[in-house]
Amino acid sequence: MAVDLGSRTTKAVLLERRGEVMALTRYTLLDAPIYDKKMSPELLADHLRQVSEALGNTTKSLTLTVGLDDVIVRQVELPQIPMEEMRLVLKNNAKGYLQQELPNHVFDCYVFPPKAPAGNKSAEAPKPAGIPKLKVLVAASKQQLVVDFQTAAKNAGLTLECLAPGLTSPVNAFELSMAKEFADEVVALVDVGFKHSSICVLDHGELALTRMVNIGGDKLTAGLAEAMNISYAEAEGIKVGMAPEVESTFATQVSPLGRELRASLDFFEHQQDRPVTQIFVSGGSARSEMILQMLHTEMLAECKTWNPTGFLQLALPGQQAVEIEQVGSQLAVAIGAALAAL
Repeated sequence: MAVDLGSRTTKAVLLERRGEVMALTRYTLLDAPIYDKKMSPELLADHLRQVSEALGNTTKSLTLTVGLDDVIVRQVELPQIPMEEMRLVLKNNAKGYLQQELPNHVFDCYVFPPKAPAGNKSAEAPKPAGIPKLKVLVAASKQQLVVDFQTAAKNAGLTLECLAPGLTSPVNAFELSMAKEFADEVVALVDVGFKHSSICVLDHGELALTRMVNIGGDKLTAGLAEAMNISYAEAEGIKVGMAPEVESTFATQVSPLGRELRASLDFFEHQQDRPVTQIFVSGGSARSEMILQMLHTEMLAECKTWNPTGFLQLALPGQQAVEIEQVGSQLAVAIGAALAAL
């Protein structure tokens, strides 16, 4: 069971390994109990019980995502040392590696496998001169948050197996759902959340850039409500349906998000001297074709939705099997987090 603790909506999936394939057996979207401040362990435990019940209470194994506000993700170079020593090096010299002091934080690392040079059949790349370094993806989160998550899971009768950064979780699902694009192209994954949006640039299967933007669906809806002098609920309905007469008004709300995301692409393209060819969008806002068109206008690259369930065997109960096509784009983070645990 993987749970994406959103600011407004919690998305959760139940994945099951069946031999060589993985099956999606159930999912749920529930209102978060409180989204303007942090949840206490007691409140989170109650919420996790509700999620587990909605998924059929079939497993105690739990993976939770750490939200964009609560995790720092960076790429660094570290010496070839054991993982425990890597964590210790980062704890003792966070400022040197992550450009900020991070007292009372927990660190974890993922070592990127070395890429063999083009045309070289050997999986082993030539060894560089000098002391070899490893390219490492580092995640850091406050120790108290980890303790709170562990306490909440235990109080809910669940076993917390894995904490996964929500920022990078969609990459896991994209690798299996869109294998050709993942391996052969330079693409960007944009996930539009409630409070924030994220962007990950993948360069022929390698994670090259990650960034969080403080604009999400909430700001888009609130801006549209204010501009049109209507209620938030009315604006939310218009945003998804998007009548043509409100297009120009809404475009002014989407433009800042597009410009922020474009800045990330510009940084990558200037550094690497090659363009991002396609942008794949997930999250609730990905359901709107007009939002995708507006992002395309600002980001100067084709924006399209993608299906994070594409590689999964769908073994869903009645109504969920019918609705999965509509809600699939909202499950990218949860599915990616489940894959991190599997």
